[in-house]
Amino acid sequence: MSALKPLDRLVTFTDAVVAIAITLLVLPLVDAVGESVAARVTPVEVITEHQPQIYSFLLSFAVIARLWIVHRRMFEKVVADSTPLLFWSMAWLLTIVVLPFPTEMIGGYGDDWFTAVFYVGTILASSVCLTVLAFMIHGPVGASGAVSTTAILVVAFVLTALVPGVTYLALLLLVFSSLLNRVVTPLLGRVEDRRAARQGLRPTPPT
Repeated sequence: MSALKPLDRLVTFTDAVVAIAITLLVLPLVDAVGESVAARVTPVEVITEHQPQIYSFLLSFAVIARLWIVHRRMFEKVVADSTPLLFWSMAWLLTIVVLPFPTEMIGGYGDDWFTAVFYVGTILASSVCLTVLAFMIHGPVGASGAVSTTAILVVAFVLTALVPGVTYLALLLLVFSSLLNRVVTPLLGRVEDRRAARQGLRPTPPT
């Protein structure tokens, strides 16, 4: 059996860490069942009394799954690793590993301001790492989707931090990421064209 290449090891390690992080999300709900049985709580009450935890679990599951899909697609055409690539991949994994922590806090503290800022901030940090990776792997144009998502998350984070009562509703702004991407892509295309022109690779197209 041949040894894994360095890049394959990175991807395999990443998949394993993401799988563990997703598994950690559900463990508090599993523990809650045992506690409810000991307290003679009915099965229906287990669900109704732990709705905040269930909702936060589903939200974070969707968030991690989406981030992993983006990361997976990003690495499909990568043929070799590098020190910066490893560094930002590890930074991204750190945000994924941390996410179950604010997720559990949501279940306990609900719409608490600090909890919401912590949660949205963790997602923003993860998106920033993916954006850096996208620039490294695909260049400005290829990173347009990641840039759009990160820009929206910055707005969501600011709203969460500064506007009372917004909390997790700010994440609904992500539905506009595709629309923003249509604006960002040509802008980044012009940036890439000018950079290439300065390097003598091709002339800047007429405006």
